Amino acid sequence: MDAGELRELLSLDGLRLLDELPPAESKEDVVTAVAGLRRQGHPPALVAAVLSQRKLRARARAKFGEFAERMLFTEAGLEQATRLQVAALHAGRFADAGATRVADLGCGIGADALAFASLGLDVVAVDRDEVTAAIAGFNLAPFSNATVRQGEAEGFDLAGFDGVYLDPARRSGSRRLNDAADWSPSLDVAFGLARATASGGVKLGPGIDRELIPADCEAQWVSVDREVVELGAWFGAAAREGVRRSALVLGKHGAARLDGAADSEDEPPGGLGEYLYEPDGAVIRARLIGDLARSLDARMLHPTIAYVTADRLMPTPFAQAFRITATLALDIRSLKREFAARGIGSLEIKKRGVDVDPAALRTKLGLRGDAAATLILTRVGERRLALLAERV
Repeated sequence: MDAGELRELLSLDGLRLLDELPPAESKEDVVTAVAGLRRQGHPPALVAAVLSQRKLRARARAKFGEFAERMLFTEAGLEQATRLQVAALHAGRFADAGATRVADLGCGIGADALAFASLGLDVVAVDRDEVTAAIAGFNLAPFSNATVRQGEAEGFDLAGFDGVYLDPARRSGSRRLNDAADWSPSLDVAFGLARATASGGVKLGPGIDRELIPADCEAQWVSVDREVVELGAWFGAAAREGVRRSALVLGKHGAARLDGAADSEDEPPGGLGEYLYEPDGAVIRARLIGDLARSLDARMLHPTIAYVTADRLMPTPFAQAFRITATLALDIRSLKREFAARGIGSLEIKKRGVDVDPAALRTKLGLRGDAAATLILTRVGERRLALLAERV
């Protein structure tokens, strides 16, 4: 979005149309909406801006729920924005640490600042991009305890703040920046700013090189509905004492947390039990698989593979459980015969530790029938196995 498109949206006609126009469910709906708005005499630029924003609002419901209907977005801003439930937990960190005034540097469209302000924290949200800062200002307008400024994170005066939160820009246009020194602010600067107040937090991508994570922070990987969405590096009072590795798993069960003082040691591998657990991605990223296995009275399936196995079932929010119904050789012809005999026509294929293309395998199996199953391709010791399973 450029400044001209934003001006169209923020006009009286733009805001009115944005609120009145129903979401487009199909391309035909879009064509009909465009034709209708043009017949009413609205200029093409305004029509394009409003329809683009309606599309973004519809996508934003996954992150912001009903609040999306009163917010403005950019394509990049929505993609990078923190989910509302995760932002609320960020805000809780600062509140629990006793913070009262937080600087949100690199605020984007203002998702985290919204949560900070909603919890009663005074927040100053800063973004270097003029259009993005203006959108954050619109989104934060209902909160008298929130202020938005355009500016750089580097050199921001933190005097009077007892909390600071940063989300370094990891893209330049559509290009992802792989070198942390090229981020804005750079990773070293971001960590330095996070240490400059009593409580600090830095939002990072979950796949960041672990060698870049400082030893003096609590590193928490967060997953939402089994998708790992971020790594939070927490400093000072925002970090919990004695915790250096954490997996926060959010889902229908609510919120569950697995904490460790360091990367946990794996359990020794053992024989395949009746149950196999696939740890949540946040647990894997945090390298807490060993602690999870011990909590389940389980063992590793293989020293280098993130599956654990047990002889009895124990419920856990930190892994998906499967009951093994058959142990088969990883051979196309024998698998094809087995599935035909069982009438399996719907097959979920999961794999770890084997070089197999699930899509190609599915085609070769020629599945037919009404039964459904899960096929787990992995290794036990030096053997490659195909485990027929059902989700618990």
